Amino acid sequence: MKLIRDTWLVYSRQMSLVLRQPIWVLVMLIQPMYYLVLFGPLLQNMPTRQMGFEYGAMETFVPGLVIMMAMFGTLFAGFGLIAEIREGVIERMRVTPVSRLALLLGRSLRDVSTLVFQAVVLVLLSGLIAGLTINWAGLGLMLLIVLAIGLALSAASYGVAIMLKSEDAMAPLLNTITQPVLLLSGIMLPLTVAPDWLRTLAKFNPFAYAVDAARALFNGDLTNPVIWQAAALIGALALLLVFWSSRKFARSTS
Repeated sequence: MKLIRDTWLVYSRQMSLVLRQPIWVLVMLIQPMYYLVLFGPLLQNMPTRQMGFEYGAMETFVPGLVIMMAMFGTLFAGFGLIAEIREGVIERMRVTPVSRLALLLGRSLRDVSTLVFQAVVLVLLSGLIAGLTINWAGLGLMLLIVLAIGLALSAASYGVAIMLKSEDAMAPLLNTITQPVLLLSGIMLPLTVAPDWLRTLAKFNPFAYAVDAARALFNGDLTNPVIWQAAALIGALALLLVFWSSRKFARSTS
């Protein structure tokens, strides 16, 4: 009960900071909207079936765009924590009885809440702009995958921030890691059009499964086996990264 109460206290404080400047929640939608408006139309006239697409062009692109937003929207959350470390916020936490795990979970749940809101807005705008039919049951399940990705990468970002304590060190590290992960996840185009060696590499990328699952759910293909595969992989990754990052938090505030 203490963990839940402490997590709620941290989460409430962090959300209040977001709600004081809600414009930043919408600003984070600008980049995916650029992709939707300026890149999406390039796909609409593609012979998708002949190219091996399982679904239509926009039905393939939009779920990938949501996963991309989930990855980039939370993986860089740790930059804010570095500022808090520099200002002595984490140092002052040492004298409080707040659970160390709650310090992480409250922040990560703030990031996840913001992310889910942004994902819903992006999907609704995609429906208006591209005329997509939304499968609501599939969308709800897809948002659970988005939630798990957000929790995993937000926790990882905070753990890395505590380790490095420097934006100059953190930025190139995250960019070096995220680029191959992004390219091997088939976010922009499905990996069915990729050569065999690229598809083989992608099998070791859990986010490739997440992208395929998001596309299946978005299109109402609720029995596709990739869904439970993605759920298992992303769920395990989230648990692992939360555990690792919580230990970093505990050591930094003990």
